[in-house]
Amino acid sequence: MDLPWYSILIPLLVFIFSLHQWFFTSSNVQKKLPPSPRKLPIIGNLHQLGSHPHRSLHKLSEKHGPVMLLHLGSKPMLIASSVEAARAIMKTHDLIWASRPKSSIVDRLFYRSKDVGFSPFGEYWRQVRSITVLHLLSNKRVQSFRGVREDETTNMIAKIRQGCDSSSSIIYLGDHLCALTNNIISRVALGRTYNERESGIDAKAILAEFVELLGCFNVGDYIPWLKWINKITGLDTKVEKVAKKLDIFLESVIEEHIIRNKERKYRAGEAKDFVDVLLEIQNGKETGFPLQRDSLKAILLDSFAAGTDTTYTTLDWTMAELLRQPRTMETLQNEVRQLAQGKSEITEDDLKNMQYLKAAIKESLRLHPAIPLLIPRESMEDVKLLGHYHIPAQTQAIVNAWAIGRDPLLWGNPEEYRPERFLNSDIDVKGLNCEFIPFGAGRRGCPGSSFAIAVIELAVAKLVHKFNFALPEGLKPEDMDMTESTGITTRRKSPLLVVATPCT
Repeated sequence: MDLPWYSILIPLLVFIFSLHQWFFTSSNVQKKLPPSPRKLPIIGNLHQLGSHPHRSLHKLSEKHGPVMLLHLGSKPMLIASSVEAARAIMKTHDLIWASRPKSSIVDRLFYRSKDVGFSPFGEYWRQVRSITVLHLLSNKRVQSFRGVREDETTNMIAKIRQGCDSSSSIIYLGDHLCALTNNIISRVALGRTYNERESGIDAKAILAEFVELLGCFNVGDYIPWLKWINKITGLDTKVEKVAKKLDIFLESVIEEHIIRNKERKYRAGEAKDFVDVLLEIQNGKETGFPLQRDSLKAILLDSFAAGTDTTYTTLDWTMAELLRQPRTMETLQNEVRQLAQGKSEITEDDLKNMQYLKAAIKESLRLHPAIPLLIPRESMEDVKLLGHYHIPAQTQAIVNAWAIGRDPLLWGNPEEYRPERFLNSDIDVKGLNCEFIPFGAGRRGCPGSSFAIAVIELAVAKLVHKFNFALPEGLKPEDMDMTESTGITTRRKSPLLVVATPCT
């Protein structure tokens, strides 16, 4: 007797459904995703970032683990808060995560992301990074700028001395530190200093607006259909205004160099600044492709802005921590003054044996990395992370350097400022040890770490050599305001006020 057709179809459908369920389940097992906090419709986990994302993400990682997958609107984002996860992203799978995600604000400020820091991975990035390292940030070039560093730090000391005529004179030390970094990097990269009094261009003010915008949250990058909100809030208008100011400034710098170079030739042995070098290779002889005007400006902006803000931020945190720890300040002053051997001026030759100085700066970078959430990376293909997490292509990854620097499994009493932890230690700032990554690591690590450290070491050494510092009357070290500001770099929110007494 023939069976009805549906008696065959029903078992077949059950078999197909069971096969599908088995395949789907197996696929999910094989493609295990990292744990995720509960998300909301449309916005995902955006509401959990808070005003200080490095702190908010650290708290989430304590609950969900050191590897988390967040959804910021429609964008998946991996958060790494452990040394193992950081090493997997920046070392083991460095090439896969060597690109950058798109950002509309960055695109507008950096001439469609043609700089070194934010350009996507590829031949263009390789070439412009090579140019920057070779002509500005290599060890040889960093050493060649020694005279500029020593000159500008001496100028800073003289200005502070002018402002501390009496023991009651209060100095805005942060302003001096900001001017120092601005002047050094302006002279090295742009050929001279640019301040409103001398040139009519207030580079410091433009830079402050620029850095603020880089730290702004742009809802359109994560929920594209809500990008119209930026017009209502005025963010789009502000970005355009700052981009125009920056372009006018950079154009004036370039034109000034072009006119100057037409009027005279360099004397033998005369140093060329970074603008001169970029103009010489603009014809493509060195890169293999023409270096367009927008590329030149983007590279200059990268060098000037990134170096100034992060270096100043670290200097400010270092001096603030030393003021909070008078015994640490005394230990550092004793080392510097003894090794200076009674000299009236410290030079960079004197810094080689100042181990406590180096340890104090490293400890500042551990507790207060200038960019606590390292610049996001983006995966270029699927990858298996730590042996079992499946991470799809085009997933952004953020390494929480701030959280790793305060991991109690890596650092004893991590909230305390104790430079001694770095004495007799081979841990360096170059990213070789992923437990200490203030400048990142791997291909997208900051190539300017040597330049920044050279400025910071000399500045701190000269300050503690020339002055005894105290807090304004009535303020105790433990009462200092160490609140963080918001933005891509994490500065101290309050101005650094001190009483500086010249040391004879």
